[in-house]
Amino acid sequence: MSRSEAPPLPEPLRVPVADSHTHLDMQDATVEESLARAAAVNVTTVIQVGCDIAGSRWAAETAAAHPNVHAAVALHPNEAPRIVHGDRGGASQPSRSGGGWSRHGAREAGGTAALHEALAEIDALAALDHVRGVGETGLDCFRTGPEGMAAQEESFRAHIEIAKRHGKALVIHDREAHADVLRILADAGAPERTVFHCYSGDAEMARTCADAGYFMSFAGNVTFKNAQPLRDALAVAPTELILVETDAPFLTPAPYRGRPNAPYLIPVTLRAMAEVKGLDEDTLAEAVADNTARAFDY
Repeated sequence: MSRSEAPPLPEPLRVPVADSHTHLDMQDATVEESLARAAAVNVTTVIQVGCDIAGSRWAAETAAAHPNVHAAVALHPNEAPRIVHGDRGGASQPSRSGGGWSRHGAREAGGTAALHEALAEIDALAALDHVRGVGETGLDCFRTGPEGMAAQEESFRAHIEIAKRHGKALVIHDREAHADVLRILADAGAPERTVFHCYSGDAEMARTCADAGYFMSFAGNVTFKNAQPLRDALAVAPTELILVETDAPFLTPAPYRGRPNAPYLIPVTLRAMAEVKGLDEDTLAEAVADNTARAFDY
C-alpha cells in the first residue's frame, strides 16, 4: 500500500461528530469532496483553520459558502516572526499554491508595523458571524528560534484580545512551550472559551487546563505507539472538555500514520479515545459533539 494513498473510509459513527481542527486548503480534494467523505462516516461539521492572512480569508470564505464549515482565523505562531523579520527567526510552513505543495519563500522584513497591519486584518475577519474562532495562535519553540519569540508573544497576546473583543473561541497552537503558553493565558486573561488544539501536554498539564476550563482537542497522534503520556493526559481530562480533530493533512492516526489525513478519519481517532477513556463510542461521540458546539458557539 502506497504511503501517498488515501486510507479507506472507516466504519461510520452512529452519532454525528465534528472535526474541531482541519486544513481543507492543504488537502488533495475539493471542499465538496472532503465534506462528502466526512459526512459518509457521520463527521458532519468541520472547523477550517487559517494560518496566515490568505489562509484566514479562504477559511472565512469557505465557511460562508458551506453551512457545516466554521472558520477560525489567525497568524500561526511561526508566521509572526516571518512577518517581522522575514524568514529569520522562523521556519518555512507548508502551504498549498496552485494545487501543489509549496513553501513560503524568503520575504523582506516588515517590522512591527507589518505585524500590526496583519493583525488588524485578522481582527476584521474575526468580526464575521461565520468565523467562530481566533487561531491557531500561541507559541512554537520547535520551529522558531529565540530571536523570533518576542514576535510570537506579541502576536499571541494580540490574538487573545481579538478573541475576547469578538466573543470568539481562542484556538491555541502550543509546541514545546507549555509553561509559557499557560503563563501568558493567565497573565492576559483567557477568553471564555479556549481550545488547546492538538493537545500535547502531560497529565499534570491536563489537570491545570481542566481547572481553568480549557478545552483539550486530541488528534491522531494519540494513537501513536510512543504517545503514552498523551493517552495518560486524555485519561484524566474531563469528558466535558474533550474535543477530537484531525489537523489534516497531518497527524494521520494509526494504522495509517504517514498517509494523508482528512476529516473522514475522525472515527479512527475517536474510537481510540473512547478506549482510553473507558467509554463506549456513542457516549464519547455525543460528548464531543456537544463540547465542540459549546467551544465554537454554533
